[in-house]
Amino acid sequence: MSLQGKRVLVTRAREQASQLAAALRAAGAEPIEIPAIAIAPPHSYAHIDGALAALKEFDWLIFSSANAVRVFCERALYAGVHPATYGLQIACVGPATAEAVRDAGMKVALVPPRFVAESLLEELRPLVGGESVLLVRAEVARDVLPSGLRSAGAEVTVADAYRNEVPAGSVARLKDLFASDAFIPQVITFTSSSTARNAHALLLAADVIVPQETVMVSIGPVTSATMRELGWVPTVEAREATIGGMVRVLQEYYS
Repeated sequence: MSLQGKRVLVTRAREQASQLAAALRAAGAEPIEIPAIAIAPPHSYAHIDGALAALKEFDWLIFSSANAVRVFCERALYAGVHPATYGLQIACVGPATAEAVRDAGMKVALVPPRFVAESLLEELRPLVGGESVLLVRAEVARDVLPSGLRSAGAEVTVADAYRNEVPAGSVARLKDLFASDAFIPQVITFTSSSTARNAHALLLAADVIVPQETVMVSIGPVTSATMRELGWVPTVEAREATIGGMVRVLQEYYS
């Protein structure tokens, strides 16, 4: 196992960290789960509830994450709406999101070849002219999809499904983790721009300086760009923006 004994800091939200931690553990690593992000309800469900009430008016339903799928389905259940019966074309940013859609009993029409918003937009551009599109995403997100879809001639409704927050308690845990050379992680993983930004803020608040030799793993180009903005150079970047892709590129690095 090429990751045998490597201490890896997992900064994903607590609800999502187990998948990455399990994959790292299976590869021989010692995952350390300290979330840099917490999933919270949006300030209002008005947009997503309003969209569900008017679901028959949409041609496309786009999900930006598995969290967006989960909240959408929870609100649909609450409203007594059955999205699978509406015949919507459903697009997802990546395979984990698509799996969440299928688990909810819906069919996926499109997943882009690269699991980032830019690739999804590229695939959707020729398909959405004159169409009505519902985009379900985080409350604060990049404007790539809505602006790009509108420029392609689509009528776009954005529904906020959740917020990303900085979790309480992580500052103290990071301070304790980096206080002893015996526990300092050799690897830090970043699964989104939000986790990178929040981890940077948490480490500053904990008065922690990340050692230069720390291996910084990015899930993809968007996250890597954010890391560079923060002054962190990604050591490796997953070729496929998935948890499996991150573990594979880390194994390759150490082998």
